[in-house]
Amino acid sequence: MQQIPFKEALAVWFRIGLLSFGGPAGQIALMHRIIVDEKKWLPENRFLHALNYCMLLPGPEAQQLATYVGWLLHGVRGGVVAGVLFILPGALAIFLLTWAYVALGDLTLTEGVFFGLKAAVLAIVAQALWRIGQRALTGILKPALAVAGFLALFVFSVPFPIVVLGAGVIGFAVAKHLAANGAAQEPSETIETVYRPGTKRAALISFVLWIATIGILLLALGPDNVFSQMAVFFSTMATVTFGGAYAVLAYVAQQGVEHYQWLQPGEMLEGLGLAETTPGPLILVTQFVGFLAAYREANMISPLFAAFLGALLTTWVTFLPCFLWIFAGAPYVEKLRNNQAISSALAAITAVVVGVIANLALWFAVSALFSEQFTVSGYGANMRLPYLYSVDWPLLTLSAIAFIAVFRLKLGVLSLIGSMAGLGVLWVLFAG
Repeated sequence: MQQIPFKEALAVWFRIGLLSFGGPAGQIALMHRIIVDEKKWLPENRFLHALNYCMLLPGPEAQQLATYVGWLLHGVRGGVVAGVLFILPGALAIFLLTWAYVALGDLTLTEGVFFGLKAAVLAIVAQALWRIGQRALTGILKPALAVAGFLALFVFSVPFPIVVLGAGVIGFAVAKHLAANGAAQEPSETIETVYRPGTKRAALISFVLWIATIGILLLALGPDNVFSQMAVFFSTMATVTFGGAYAVLAYVAQQGVEHYQWLQPGEMLEGLGLAETTPGPLILVTQFVGFLAAYREANMISPLFAAFLGALLTTWVTFLPCFLWIFAGAPYVEKLRNNQAISSALAAITAVVVGVIANLALWFAVSALFSEQFTVSGYGANMRLPYLYSVDWPLLTLSAIAFIAVFRLKLGVLSLIGSMAGLGVLWVLFAG
């Protein structure tokens, strides 16, 4: 594996953290474009191998992918830096926006500033789907798995873990057939297995910090204190969030409003709106919940300081397990690269991941471009489709411009995001 200066990687991870809009589909697309296409730090198969593993984990797969790739390039310090910088810009933005939400109660102009970014994300995701699909969907079985995965998720609402694990089982079972048609085999040279010193120690430290945080708060403050409740609740959530943020946000909203009464009805949707307009994983919306919970239940300390601690605690216990999963599992996943049967299973997962990204991209496009949707049910199907009359024409126009800029003009990510954000601001200023 090529040697990359750590300072150069640091700048790239900071850039990715600032530009990681659009949920997991947009974030994976962005990393693929920068890490694989622009910098050529990893080959396609290595990037997809890391993505396959991250898709099997609870938590935000894009942040875990950044951590994994950072670990591949520069060991533990690379993983920590990549994972933290992927979170940091979005966490800071969410904190400031939540503070403004509490202080001002109206963020219409702020949301308008990010209006144009949605169009840019749609184009970036479409480009990533095209590029990954061209390289990953070889042979006959892989395209079929990609289509099947997309239909299972979008049309039939099959749980995400079942789709991914099912693809792995199919790939494992037909390894000989995959090898025969070339779909499961990479070029025949020896596959490098990466070993990074200190990885097991990093996993142990992550685990100890995580458990110690919960234990200290429970012992010092008791189980009924808002900080203890947040530590336990969001830690539990971090271990069961298979399928990404969308799979768990409804549960977080229900518990935050009905059980703990941290939020008022409707506030979770406003928080989700803030998270959609900022970089970083969508699960950062939990920071909005933690901020408001601590702000409203502050006891003996300043409400704003309590809110800061609540936001920090929520982010800490939500993302610390992500580093644990990567540092504990990545070395073993790397060893499996030389196992043909396991590699065939991961190759099948790669194909399904293309379908997963397509599903996420379509979900994002429908949600962004249409204000009203309806559910189609029956014969096992359960999918949401848009009412065509509810189309957002300004956003559709901006999206068309973004697609032309990406596919015809070959505009770079930074230029695309900057120009589309500028057009979005102009629309808000002139159209109100």
